[in-house]
Amino acid sequence: MLTRIAVLVSGSGTNLQALMDAQAAGRIPNGEIALVLSNRKAAYALERARQAGIERAVLSKYMEPDPDKYDAALLRILTECRIDMLALAGFLGILGPRVLAAYENRIVNIHPALIPSFCGLGYYGLRVHEAALARGVKVTGATAHLVNGEVDGGPILLQKAVEVKPDDTPETLQRRVMEEAEWEILPRAVRMISDQIAKERNN
Repeated sequence: MLTRIAVLVSGSGTNLQALMDAQAAGRIPNGEIALVLSNRKAAYALERARQAGIERAVLSKYMEPDPDKYDAALLRILTECRIDMLALAGFLGILGPRVLAAYENRIVNIHPALIPSFCGLGYYGLRVHEAALARGVKVTGATAHLVNGEVDGGPILLQKAVEVKPDDTPETLQRRVMEEAEWEILPRAVRMISDQIAKERNN
């Protein structure tokens, strides 16, 4: 039985596409993307999922503004879809305690910096790359890590470094980090956890 993966998204879905491409290429042999869930109904990632024939769901803070009820509603969706693990692929929401407890050590996130640099509350999207350029670092990158109750604080699974070029803008740096690091290590991290779940199931 394949590990059923839910990919949580908020934006265009480039990391989702990397996961779908990895699955199609056989690089996540023990996993299948069974659900794409967004906290923004306008996210283009949902269209990518539709075109790929993957089940989609939307749960936004506007639909359920109470954090406790949002947490419960999200867990209900994941349970109904028989999800085994989560991959946060550009997801800008914060997971609540119910979901964190139900999927302990089974939630993978991708962060566009080398944790512990430029991470934590407020560091997302272009803000991460703006901070890296402002600090003058010569090397940045991406980190795939497990998710716990601390923002960007879970155990690190994989990291990959990316050179910062003298003429970089936040936009060019963001693109290079995605292409050279995020799209490579997120599928590998998802494979690591999906393989582990499959092994546990077979024992």
